[in-house]
Amino acid sequence: MAIEEIRIRGTVQGVGFRPTVYRLAKACGLRGDVCNDGQGVLIRASGSEAELTEFITKLQQECPPLAKINQIIRTPYTGQFNFDNFVISHSVSNTVKTEVTPDAATCPQCQQEIFDPFSCFYRYPFTNCTHCGPRLSIIRAIPYDRNNTSMADFAMCSECTKAYNDVENRRFHAQPIACHICGPQAWLERADGKPVTASMFSMLDDVDAVCTLLQKGEIVAIKGLGGIHLACDATQETAVQKLRQRKKRYHKPFALMARDITVIAEYCTINDQEKELLTSPAAPIVLLDKKTGDTPVLREENHKYFSIAASVAPGQNTLGFMLPYTPLHHLILRRMNRPIILTSGNLADEPQCINNEEAREKLNKIADYFLLHNREIINRVDDSVVRVVGDKVQTIRRARGYAPASISLPPGFDNISPILAMGSELKNTFCLLRKGEAIISQHLGDLENAAAFNAYQDTLNLYLNLFQHQPEIIAIDQHPEYLSTKIGKQLASANQIKLDHIQHHHAHIAACMAENGISLNSPPILGIAFDGLGYGEDDTIWGGEFLLADYRHFQRLATFKPAPIIGGTQAIYQPWRNTYAQLISAFTWEELQQKYGDLEILNFLEQKPLKLLNQLIEKGINSPPASSVGRLFDAVAGALGIFREECSYEGQAAMAMEAIVDINSLKNDKETLNYPFKLDFLDRIYFIDSSPMWQALLNDLQQQIPQSVIAAKFHRGLATSIVQMVKQLAQENRINQVALTGGVFQNRILLEQVTKRLQKLEISVITHSLIPANDGGLSLGQAIIAAAKSITR
Repeated sequence: MAIEEIRIRGTVQGVGFRPTVYRLAKACGLRGDVCNDGQGVLIRASGSEAELTEFITKLQQECPPLAKINQIIRTPYTGQFNFDNFVISHSVSNTVKTEVTPDAATCPQCQQEIFDPFSCFYRYPFTNCTHCGPRLSIIRAIPYDRNNTSMADFAMCSECTKAYNDVENRRFHAQPIACHICGPQAWLERADGKPVTASMFSMLDDVDAVCTLLQKGEIVAIKGLGGIHLACDATQETAVQKLRQRKKRYHKPFALMARDITVIAEYCTINDQEKELLTSPAAPIVLLDKKTGDTPVLREENHKYFSIAASVAPGQNTLGFMLPYTPLHHLILRRMNRPIILTSGNLADEPQCINNEEAREKLNKIADYFLLHNREIINRVDDSVVRVVGDKVQTIRRARGYAPASISLPPGFDNISPILAMGSELKNTFCLLRKGEAIISQHLGDLENAAAFNAYQDTLNLYLNLFQHQPEIIAIDQHPEYLSTKIGKQLASANQIKLDHIQHHHAHIAACMAENGISLNSPPILGIAFDGLGYGEDDTIWGGEFLLADYRHFQRLATFKPAPIIGGTQAIYQPWRNTYAQLISAFTWEELQQKYGDLEILNFLEQKPLKLLNQLIEKGINSPPASSVGRLFDAVAGALGIFREECSYEGQAAMAMEAIVDINSLKNDKETLNYPFKLDFLDRIYFIDSSPMWQALLNDLQQQIPQSVIAAKFHRGLATSIVQMVKQLAQENRINQVALTGGVFQNRILLEQVTKRLQKLEISVITHSLIPANDGGLSLGQAIIAAAKSITR
């Protein structure tokens, strides 16, 4: 008989892994034990070679639904071994090399129990098991045991203890296990402080009463899994407008939650891949195409028609839907057969509230009622956002359900020093890199907001402690004013850690390479990184880059002709500034007046302080030249009159322009439906010049061509110019692989158009799926570049 020590690494704690090991070991006739420790799961087992091999095979085949095995290491065991049977032993605390499991949506079995009057979990809002429930949001330390979570405050009753200790029970060692008797409780409060009386609703309980309040047009703050949300009926325009005004979120689309797929299908088209995402344990927000015509849905209740309120997602042809992912949400929506808004509980741009006192203080002027509970949220976790482009999932925001699950690194990164990458200023995440894997934080928001920056620092400290991560290198963005860069410098200085400055667009490309498994010493590829802005190697602002890159080095081969960003940050929120900058880069103002003086856009711009703007540009005052493709999109949208005067969030005008694109024009193969761009070569670098595009666009405005057709011609023309540039660069540099990255490539039309055209040329295209193309994925690229530089060839 052989005795082995079997080390399992991966997502193997808090997911029912030990019970599975126990069950399979017993079935295979093994003796020994299994326990959690800082590295994952440790098994000591005795049996014949055949029995041990069968056990390992079955363990891989019957892995629990939330578990992920990254590594199995089998070695002979020579220590003391006194087992007559197979048992589950207590957890051991040692060096942390295991993973923290993401929070998981309510499993089908728990859903069934909360609606079963004969179950002890009937209508219990915090029902969970080893297959579902809170994980990251409640954890303080590893190992993932109850005393290391916010459930430590709740002693188990006898029935829960029995289930917890029953290896045949689905709740065996489910750390958050609880019931009506022993667990957290939810209650309803009025925002005005007046008492809530049962006679007001005559409902089953406080949770059920929320449904009635929503149907009456009230706004309810709901404490959920990773934060507090604001909810209202998505079909009541008055309620939605009230929420927008109180929250000061005037245009940005709201997320929606619906009771089930059937309700969602009445408002959006859903393919099989999108359905799979909606019903997955991650349960993200999925961006879905609206059904054409927006026909009101007839309900049996009072034979009323219900349409999604127009102000839910203004200027968009998609809606972001998610399904209930906690028992609390399932119970609220049981009687709600129309969608609700479920948006983060905060004032615009601030972090989501996570505790009761904070919510009462900050949300009492927004919400009419509060549904709160007494289970502490340790880690703020926003809802994830994804969409399907072609047949590939595109992650837009990586948070609940996905973070902090590790991402395996490509070959060559197995033995690396621990690294911390600080991320970007906007859509921030940070990244911990250790042997063979990257741990990326949940989405942390825009650090320019003081509250978000404070939350960033708190979360960073928690991760460093949680994973006992002691970085030997800190990677930062080259932009000297990014707050993430500044705090990275402070940490490096205080702890005498090596600091590595990483160029923004190189990091985008490296992140795309890493998630696509490109090995450390692979030959360079052509990375195309388009975004709003990033600090360039020449101390200018970049944003439309063609880089020949591997993990260690890059060469800038081509870019877009720069145009001034007039007013700096103001240009992000006032698209007309970009329109003016682009026009005077392509023409003189006299030419514009002479040829296009009759156009409404020229009349609009003439009302602006052009003399002052010209002085700012000439003197270089807060108007840096930039090759930004993001601002080019804003400029075209401004010319078309789409959110020209002002936007309330970055990319609003570009997103609205994407939404109106004439699909028939996209399908037409006529080259006349492409706006022309010019390819130039100057100072050893290629440029894409948009001047010819602007002339054609202004001519179309004079001809009163519809906005939708102009938008389509711009997208097609831009895609064609990108492909022409790739052909030129590929021939000169012997490249056959292209990475498409940066926030601009979240534009589905541009991504599909460029990908399709490159594939026709038999050029391999890699894009993002696991992490966002936007700055939410930047930290992975920073970390992987720092790691590559630290490894000698």
